[in-house]
Amino acid sequence: MSTADRILLTGVRALGHHGVLPEERAAGQEFVVDLELALDLAVAAATDRVLATVHYGELAEAVVAAVERDPVDLIETLAERIADVALASELVDAVVVTVHKPAAPIRVPFGDVAVRIERRRAAAIEPVVIAVGTNLGDRAATFADAVGALRRLPGLAVDAVSSLHETIALTRSGPDPERPRYGNGVVVGRTSLPPETLLRRLLEIERAFGRVRTERWGDRTLDLDLVVQGHRRVEEAGLVLPHPRAHERAFVLAPWLEADPDAVLPGHGRVRHLLAALEAG
Repeated sequence: MSTADRILLTGVRALGHHGVLPEERAAGQEFVVDLELALDLAVAAATDRVLATVHYGELAEAVVAAVERDPVDLIETLAERIADVALASELVDAVVVTVHKPAAPIRVPFGDVAVRIERRRAAAIEPVVIAVGTNLGDRAATFADAVGALRRLPGLAVDAVSSLHETIALTRSGPDPERPRYGNGVVVGRTSLPPETLLRRLLEIERAFGRVRTERWGDRTLDLDLVVQGHRRVEEAGLVLPHPRAHERAFVLAPWLEADPDAVLPGHGRVRHLLAALEAG
C-alpha cells in the first residue's frame, strides 16, 4: 500500500457461523478481525472534522455485521467480504484485512489460525486531453521532450499525439505577431489519477522545463493545460474542467482534432464543428 497514512483497527470480535463442518455452522464461534486502512489523512488533520476521515466506530460495527451475516465455508471468503466493507468508503485507497479463527476445529494444539488479504480500490480510467504549448527555445525539441515526460508519467497512458502547430502568440490584449510564435500540440490519453493530482504533476513537469509563472500571458518554455478529463465538471481555485476557454482556441481545437477526429468537448459539442465555426468567423 503506497499511501503513507494509516488507520489501524484491531481485535474486532464477533460471533459467526462460518466453516465447513456442520457443528461450526450450528454452534458458531468467535472471529477476530484486524484492519489496516491506507488513506490520505491530511485534510482530516487540517480540518479536525470526522467527515474527512473514516469513522472507526461505524467501521467496527459494519465489520461485526459482516461477520454475523449469512455463513460461508472459508475465512478467505469472509475476509473478502470485510475488505469490500472497508473499501465502501471512497476515502480508503487500500486495506489489509486479517481474519483470525482462534477456535478453529484443529486436532492439535495451536495458538491461532488467520487469513490475511490486501485489496486496493480499482482506479477508474478516464479519457484525458492535455494541451501543450511552448514559444521559447527549440519548440520542436521541447514539445518532443514534454510528450516523452508525459509518456513516463505513472497513472497516465498516452494514446495519440498531434503534430506541432505554429500559432501567433496570444497576449492579454490579443494576438501579438511581434512576440515569439508558439508551437502548440495536444496529447490524448487515459488516466487513473484524480484531476488535482494530474494537474499538480503537469505543473511539476512545467517547472522541470524551466517554466516561471511571472506573467499570466507571458512567454513560456512550456505550458501544459488540462483540457478535459472524462465528463468531469470541476470549478475550483486553479482548476476548471472542462477548460473554460478551450472552445474559443483554435490552437487547442486544431491539434486536438488531428489527434482525435471524433473528439467532443463536453458542454460545447464536436471539436470539428467548434473549429469550423471559429475558422468561419
